[in-house]
Amino acid sequence: MNDMTFIGLGYIGAGLGAGLTLIGAGLGIGKLAASALEGTARQPEAGGALRTTMIIAAALIEGLAFLALVICMLAVMNFAMPKSEAAPAAPQTQATK
Repeated sequence: MNDMTFIGLGYIGAGLGAGLTLIGAGLGIGKLAASALEGTARQPEAGGALRTTMIIAAALIEGLAFLALVICMLAVMNFAMPKSEAAPAAPQTQATK
């Protein structure tokens, strides 16, 4: 296959990785918020503690999602860089005494 095919496949892979990352983060934060809301409905006096824990967990989920997106962007930038051919090795000379 030629170089353009590999670049295109790299873009597709990075796009799929970014999409799956965002879907997973969205589902995680949605489940987290639903559980916190249910917990607050069952025990209203624990709402403050549940809210604090939920915000910390949501920040960790978003941080992981941003890290995965950065990795996908680095992969795209690496695939887009032109690959240069290796230069021939310099001839080695022998030292005389």
